[in-house]
Amino acid sequence: MNNAPARRAELALAASFLSALMFGLEISSVPVVLPLVGDLLNAEFTDLQWIMNAYTIAGVVVLVAAGVLADRYGRRRVFLTAVTVFGIASALCGLAPQVPVLIGGRSLQGVAGGAMMICGLAILSQQFREGRPRARAFGIWGIGLGFGLGFGPIIGAGLVAVAGWRWVFLVHVLLAALTLVLIAFGVRESCEAARGYLDIPGMATLSVALFALVFYITQGPTVGFASPLGIAVLCCAATGFIAFILIELHVDRPMVPLTLFGIRPFRGALLGAVGMNFSFWPLIVYLPIYLERGLGYDVATASAVLLAYTLPTFVLPPSAERLALRFGARTMIPIGSAVIGAGLFLLYLGSAVSQPSWMTILPGALVAGAGLGLTNTPVTNTTTASVPESRAGTASGIDMTARLTFLAINIAIMGSVLMTGITAGLRANLPGLSEDRLRDLATRVTNNEDLAPLMDTAGELPAGEPSHSWMTSAVTQGFGLATLYGAIAVAALAVASWAAFAESFSAGRRRPRLNLLRRQSVHEQSRTG
Repeated sequence: MNNAPARRAELALAASFLSALMFGLEISSVPVVLPLVGDLLNAEFTDLQWIMNAYTIAGVVVLVAAGVLADRYGRRRVFLTAVTVFGIASALCGLAPQVPVLIGGRSLQGVAGGAMMICGLAILSQQFREGRPRARAFGIWGIGLGFGLGFGPIIGAGLVAVAGWRWVFLVHVLLAALTLVLIAFGVRESCEAARGYLDIPGMATLSVALFALVFYITQGPTVGFASPLGIAVLCCAATGFIAFILIELHVDRPMVPLTLFGIRPFRGALLGAVGMNFSFWPLIVYLPIYLERGLGYDVATASAVLLAYTLPTFVLPPSAERLALRFGARTMIPIGSAVIGAGLFLLYLGSAVSQPSWMTILPGALVAGAGLGLTNTPVTNTTTASVPESRAGTASGIDMTARLTFLAINIAIMGSVLMTGITAGLRANLPGLSEDRLRDLATRVTNNEDLAPLMDTAGELPAGEPSHSWMTSAVTQGFGLATLYGAIAVAALAVASWAAFAESFSAGRRRPRLNLLRRQSVHEQSRTG
């Protein structure tokens, strides 16, 4: 009988684990099936982009709102609803007869997936409150997310080979059903005591602002950053953010209490979350391009190197939580971010040697992956533990919103840097090509498209060189520039995170002395009185 609460907690942990696994799989397994989907459903390249972006954009828009709804109306109730909708959306994607239906299903998946992740984290924060059990729970959650993100490409390829591309989506119907059973028997209801007010204006303005910003970043290369549409969308994002801040400053119960950003551990953990997204997903996208287009490896070899990068992300989280218990999140999060930066710099060095190969890339991939594994779960644990208990769902929403927002931002920025480096390399190696041809060729290389349509003029290639040495040089230059940018950015964020935690630690050490002085003053006043 006494073991019943412990069994319920373990079932709740299993449900949160599966929700993280599903969320990660739907990010990283889908790129594997996009070429096949394009052929079978007659999708254009922009359609394939939207199949990916619909999930991320919808997830970003709903994250903070889902956290607030969970805090107000019950985390278990919202969790059940989100997992149910995720299963239905996955079935819609798997059975989609046309591209618009698939894009709509992916949007619904993103909405449900974002809410599902937030509720899972808030429930863990509620049902695991002690130090070591909490660290273990968040470590296991990190393994689920890391496994989904890291092994998604391999799992997706396996499902395509065994059952067809539709099962990359349909498998989540089965996982969602199992998660619902675990929630029903393991998760207890929890919510904020004072509820009943919902900040609809705040939700609306933030959702519009986030959608407009992510749309501008992800679709800017297509519609034009400086085009009338691009400028209008950017103005919409800026207006939405300004309106949101003004609303949150004046409502009685704001959707996002801006005072949370005054909590230094919360701020330091968010900086760590931003730093992680200067590496993980962008490199999952761009590292295979370098290995295949730049170094000439086949898909199997590229996948093996990518596995070396992703493996530490789900092996290290339990150790990271134990280290955080011993040394504190204020130490582990900045150190983890610094390790990510070091790994990116090693990738830059590995691509800059005279004879680059998978062996020169491997050390940087392992180090960057280790940094991610050390940072991920301490960040998640700290964002929920550093705020009042009633704001656990809101804090989780802000955490994941920061991650996905900067993920989208950095995919665009790193892709732009990669494109700039590739174009510069092509210009140096193929001086006879026009600027339009250079941009077209660089775009095809970056998007991993077929180059045959552009190879009809062999006379434009440098005389005496192997047919594709120019491409190796150009892609290497672009990849080196992108990883150097990432290394500098993550190093700066690691310093900023350390500074935030250092301020918090100093304030924590000063506070007891201040309280002692106050007690002494009161004592002296009572004696003189």
